[in-house]
Amino acid sequence: MPEIETFTDSAGWAEACAARLTAALADALAETGKAVFAGSGGSTPSPIYARMAAAPLDWSRVAVTLIDERYVPESSPESNAALIRRTLMTGPAAAARFVPLYRPAVTVDRAAALAAHALAAVAPRLDAVLLGMGEDGHICSMFPDSPTLKTLLTPTLPPTVLGVPAGRNGRAPSLERLSINLPYVMAARRVVLALTGAKKRAVFEREAAGDPAVQPIAALLANNVPLEVIWTEKA
Repeated sequence: MPEIETFTDSAGWAEACAARLTAALADALAETGKAVFAGSGGSTPSPIYARMAAAPLDWSRVAVTLIDERYVPESSPESNAALIRRTLMTGPAAAARFVPLYRPAVTVDRAAALAAHALAAVAPRLDAVLLGMGEDGHICSMFPDSPTLKTLLTPTLPPTVLGVPAGRNGRAPSLERLSINLPYVMAARRVVLALTGAKKRAVFEREAAGDPAVQPIAALLANNVPLEVIWTEKA
């Protein structure tokens, strides 16, 4: 079980997450002259993004992308791209280059192939990754019982983006999605898993002891992902 860094208030939690991620970007800029950040969607990361946006980085040399995305255009309220543009890419961070996962392709699998090509052209690795976790234990779009789950969690594949079908019979996800795979996370410079609430902490601790072939949290740990778990009970 990895150490879980605990904060008593949400402000300290958000500041700690943002500081780790921007430090990794600063290190990459110093070493290579460019940096790549991959963020998550949902409501949890918004305060983290607000703090990152104010960081004194040369954002013009930073590329911003997503760990996963719903197969919808930015005009949709379901779009993670719209969220990250609204919450992260403001102020100084507005100078960053955005690399979307969604593409208006004929199928989600074709869109995933186009996104994988675009990401590979930007950089061979991700420098800073912000992960969230659902109450079912999913990260990115690696959902329990999804037909793409084992492929997404295969550590020997090259880093890529895959299409994820909608779940059947009421199972998640409700929409087709695109997701980076485990090898992208394995190769990252720094990975922060931001958790809030007692329930998600309990889920994390349960999943950490699970099967790496089908449980994403266990797969992160089994494959030596540079994971930092930062938690606050205050949502």
